[in-house]
Amino acid sequence: MKLQYDIVVIGAGHAGCEAAAAAARLGSRTLLITIDLEKIASMSCNPAVGGVAKGQIVREIDALGGKMGRITDLSAIQFRMLNRSKGAAMWSPRAQCDKLLFSRLWRKTLENTKNLYLWQDSVTEILIDPSGEKMRVKGVKTRMGVEIECSRVVLTAGTFLEGVMHCGDAKAEGGRAGDQAAHGISAQLKGLGFELGRMKTGTPARLDARTINFEALEIQEGDADPGKFSYDPDTEPVKSQLPCFMVYTSKQVHDILRTGFDRSPLFNGTISGIGPRYCPSIEDKLRTFASKEQHQLFLEPEGRDTNEYYLNGFSSSLPYEVQLEALHNIVGLEDVHVYRPGYAIEYDYFPPTQLNHSLETKLVEGLFFAGQVNGTTGYEEAAAQGLIAGINAHRTLNGEDAIVLKRDEAYIGVLIDDLVTKGVDEPYRMFTSRAEYRILLRQDNADARLTPLGHEIGLVDDEKYERLLKKNNAVESLISMLGKSAVKIGEIDDYLISVNEEPLTQGKRLLDIVLRNNVTIEGLSKVSKRLEKFIAENELSREIIEQAEIRIKYRGYIEREKYFADKMHRLEDIAIPKGFDYNSLQSLTIEARQKLSRVAPETIGQASRIPGVSPADINVLLIKFGR
Repeated sequence: MKLQYDIVVIGAGHAGCEAAAAAARLGSRTLLITIDLEKIASMSCNPAVGGVAKGQIVREIDALGGKMGRITDLSAIQFRMLNRSKGAAMWSPRAQCDKLLFSRLWRKTLENTKNLYLWQDSVTEILIDPSGEKMRVKGVKTRMGVEIECSRVVLTAGTFLEGVMHCGDAKAEGGRAGDQAAHGISAQLKGLGFELGRMKTGTPARLDARTINFEALEIQEGDADPGKFSYDPDTEPVKSQLPCFMVYTSKQVHDILRTGFDRSPLFNGTISGIGPRYCPSIEDKLRTFASKEQHQLFLEPEGRDTNEYYLNGFSSSLPYEVQLEALHNIVGLEDVHVYRPGYAIEYDYFPPTQLNHSLETKLVEGLFFAGQVNGTTGYEEAAAQGLIAGINAHRTLNGEDAIVLKRDEAYIGVLIDDLVTKGVDEPYRMFTSRAEYRILLRQDNADARLTPLGHEIGLVDDEKYERLLKKNNAVESLISMLGKSAVKIGEIDDYLISVNEEPLTQGKRLLDIVLRNNVTIEGLSKVSKRLEKFIAENELSREIIEQAEIRIKYRGYIEREKYFADKMHRLEDIAIPKGFDYNSLQSLTIEARQKLSRVAPETIGQASRIPGVSPADINVLLIKFGR
């Protein structure tokens, strides 16, 4: 047994699993080290994947050749497409998963990946070679005293670095309930010159379904015709979906919760870490929205073969007895038994402005960071970073250029650029509003955007790439057919009236009729025999029809965003020399010189997105480097 590897991945959460799988599949001899092999890809918080913008990320991971989408489909117990009432850029897939099955499928995937090996232990030190112009990785050392040689390390330690859990006055070391914290790495990297910060996240109580009065609750079913995440045909939409339920707090519940505020580690100074603004604890909600007398919560099943339910929206670190009393005053939960109370966890992270866009650290060659150690929150954001870090660890090891996705190419590109360029002052969560080109970055076209790149780098096989080409051709053929086919006056009036559209006053192409707000290609196919026959003969799937319809309806918006993206690319193409001394440009503002020196942007485009760098400062850089 050789303890020599090309790449070592530390941590087997969602980032670590994607990083290790990608690096190994690309050909690097890879070792994945985790504290507990039974908790690979554990869904420590909500057992769900996707959501607003997060669902787009998962589809992008799948399009590039990652595994999260496929494993989500195979373990899903409910699927919903969120924001259907809004424009296509806002549609976001979300799946509730069987928590234990999701983890088992990831382990099976990893154990059957060529070049990938697993090791149960905790890394306490990253071995560094200080010789040469720049420090570089040469291996890792574990708590058991084992030294492992490697040329690349991907750190995906999640919430485990010096993790401390809080529940009221009680606190204990740990990366999550039941698991020890990871010690050593934070202190070592700080000693090497890395900046550290402290963040906080939390999780709600888990409840026993046998003690819940579901008849008193509002049911939330999955989609009647569910979709899926993966573009691969070997996964199917979920069958036999399990429902979720909605419950509500009340003034009485809020009053009970407030009795524990003086013992809340969030409010009495015990917790110093910064918490997530967009997923606050229930006590944070009561402080922020003091006048609100009711908050909506979601009861979500954790699997098909368990009674455990997750109370989404009730994250808390209040004393357990306060949590229990409050829960027992919620309608439907009067007699509920709690498997475990909610708790908060504090952990170390590294401000991500210390990274290049490849996710390799600027300070140590061969050391990559991905996931919550970069100040992000969410399985999807972590998995995306892990995938890119794993790809780039392999590519840089083999003398190839790192893969860097642009902001108009993927939400993953927006995520990484935001982290590296802007940094974080709270746990980062992806939203569609963070993407200035979100009409281009839809969930329906992630494969068209990214599968060619996945094929080029070696994560997407020829069969999957050929399927994409056939799909693209089918979409183009359908659009072309709609442009060539017309209907006469009166031919489809009944359909148009049924969808609240005006009847035709003259013959029109089907393409022009699809442009109307309430008209769908599927609806037209029921009244146009030519269209119905074309769809049937070409065996066009719902996904192909949907993508053609979106491209037709949003063509003007899509072309406009492409125009602005192309303009921005001109700034992205103007490189700034590495190590440039911004203090030598006295025409820059003092703030700009400080921010530019700290971030060290690679291009003028990146510089333009740094907070505190004004358009006037960018003009100075253009005169110096580009215009």
